[in-house]
Amino acid sequence: MEPERVQMYNLSSAQGARFAEIATEMTDNIKALGPSPVNS
Repeated sequence: MEPERVQMYNLSSAQGARFAEIATEMTDNIKALGPSPVNS
């Protein structure tokens, strides 16, 4: 699996807005990468 598909973040429960930003960024990145090369 490409390293671009795996990310880790350390957030507190008070960082809801930052969580939303990260989720949006991750979604955009995954869409740009296309389908996963790993078969289910």
